[in-house]
Amino acid sequence: MESTHHTVVIIGSGPAGLSAALYTARANLNPIVFEGMQPGGQLTITTEVENYPGFPKGIMGPELMDLMREQAQRFGAQSVFKNVTSVDLSRRPFAIRVDEDLHAADAVIVATGATAKWLGIPSEKEFMGYGVSACATCDGFFFKNQEVVVVGGGDTAIEEATFLTKFASKVSIVHRRDALRASKILQDKALKNPKIGMVWDSVIEEILGKVDDGKKTVTGVRLKNVKTGAVSMLRTDGVFMGIGHKPNTELFAGQLEMDRAGYLVATGGGTKTNIPGVFAAGDVADSVYRQAVTAAGSGCMAAIDAERWLEAEHG
Repeated sequence: MESTHHTVVIIGSGPAGLSAALYTARANLNPIVFEGMQPGGQLTITTEVENYPGFPKGIMGPELMDLMREQAQRFGAQSVFKNVTSVDLSRRPFAIRVDEDLHAADAVIVATGATAKWLGIPSEKEFMGYGVSACATCDGFFFKNQEVVVVGGGDTAIEEATFLTKFASKVSIVHRRDALRASKILQDKALKNPKIGMVWDSVIEEILGKVDDGKKTVTGVRLKNVKTGAVSMLRTDGVFMGIGHKPNTELFAGQLEMDRAGYLVATGGGTKTNIPGVFAAGDVADSVYRQAVTAAGSGCMAAIDAERWLEAEHG
């Protein structure tokens, strides 16, 4: 099977992949971006983005991704809206398979991102971006003086809940057990916070809401006590998932070094992975910040790292 050769292949889109595309394109490296079936990454399921620099009035997530893509393409980046099905990083050039097509790459930038863990109920999808969120840092501001629910009992949930108290009048943590899994210091801080209340032994069965003039809003949740089976309603203006994120790294299992949670390990404070010529950018290697602006920054770093590596390797 013949393969198409590229200097740089970028796997994944979002702010990391598209920023990497912009920088590698401007360096005349003619990158090809395999954006997958969810072009633009997590921002495509975000409604309004108010914390990305340069947009004082905010911008819709999908629109921001379209602008980034357009900017990268202006300098010669090529977008392909297909999923990479397998990679072989054990040989050079690297082999990237997309369905039946084979692509060879001198350098690879991995920007496959991470996926928030969700409850998997239909109403969650219906109100996603309209009161249902998986990022308190992104969306907490919209809930000033309102009541919100956070789902989970680990560090993520407690950190999200504590952050939300800066805006919300009340934060209810819904946890399926009767004790938190979060670290002791986080637990103590949360349990002492007068704005935070606990709903133990409970799961959300349904997110309740309404649609007025085409505008969706969350009005409450239906809870079920896992020990007694009792069903109750809790009024709320927003629901935040705090059950963690899963990095999209299955494609690289057994090839790229990962931490215990599956995030790619970048060495030396940059974007280099354990395989020379392969670089990691954005949420796929970031379990801490997970912001559009930090992802974009690391996409820029990966592009510069790749350009310098290619220069050293190929002159």
